[in-house]
Amino acid sequence: MTIKKVTFFVTIAITVLACKNNTSKNTNPSYENATDTYEVQHYDGEYKIIDNQFGTNTTMTIENGNRIMKTNGLPNHKTGEFPNSGNRNSISAQNLSYSFPLKPKLSGESKWAREPGIALNGVKFEPETAERFVCETGEVYRIEAFQELVNLGLDYNNAHVQPTGAYHYHGAPKGLVEVLDKGEDIVLMGYAKDGFPIYYSKSGKYKPSFKLSSESRTGDACSYTAGKKTIKKELNNSSADGIFVSDWTFDQTIGQLDECNGISIDGEYCYFVTNEYPYVGRCLKGVFTEAKPSGGRPGGNSQDGRPNRPPPGGNGGNRKPKGPSPEAHTHGDGYHTH
Repeated sequence: MTIKKVTFFVTIAITVLACKNNTSKNTNPSYENATDTYEVQHYDGEYKIIDNQFGTNTTMTIENGNRIMKTNGLPNHKTGEFPNSGNRNSISAQNLSYSFPLKPKLSGESKWAREPGIALNGVKFEPETAERFVCETGEVYRIEAFQELVNLGLDYNNAHVQPTGAYHYHGAPKGLVEVLDKGEDIVLMGYAKDGFPIYYSKSGKYKPSFKLSSESRTGDACSYTAGKKTIKKELNNSSADGIFVSDWTFDQTIGQLDECNGISIDGEYCYFVTNEYPYVGRCLKGVFTEAKPSGGRPGGNSQDGRPNRPPPGGNGGNRKPKGPSPEAHTHGDGYHTH
């Protein structure tokens, strides 16, 4: 496998032919100047993105065997208009830091991750949502970001804003792909919390392994409420159509990617952001730690694979996918306001 060392200005472009983790430290990176130009001499080394047009301020350094990212979480590309009719939050600068191991290790299990990774520009990938349908019979269905029932105000980057002002991606960020694109099919998008790289294939070379479940839903008198708006939907005996997390089931026979949307290429493991479900993997295969917000399990599963039946007002889960399934915890999205 070959890693190309590149020097260029204005945009960071990272292209690879395989999932390679080069751990050499770039000891002589060039940084920004007053005209918003910046240079990165090696995609896997230290870099800094300063963009006065969009306000991006992201620095990656290498210290004690880790990549250390410090960022204000502002994207270095155009976004949709926020607030909007589906998301009344405004984008604002954050004060964030992340650590990614230079030499990631597989853990031997698939573990759910609320924020599985961070893009090169410092914007986080957070594929699931906090929105949910609650049924009087106890079922709780987590709503997917990409569906037509509930308007979540996503822009053309498949992103929107949390009440904290944090802009975040639920799928492939088109604006970032354009910034990073230098003509190769495989584009490095960021790093997962376990240290493995996250890529995007413009041709869709690697396919996910999820399909709609054949099981019927259960639940009577189900509704979604946001502010003064309530949407009711009869779910009992209805068929999966992709609206909810539990509508999808894992089937390794239909794609190349595993349950975390990852794959080993030439002996190197990596993840892919895809244009098909799950868009961004919901779990990680490597060793990592992530703060666990308090509360219930948005994707928790009962033993029989059907939605949990929590006490009234409690957090429940979704139907368990067939095949390996990620561990579930509270999503902690902050709850988008509408």
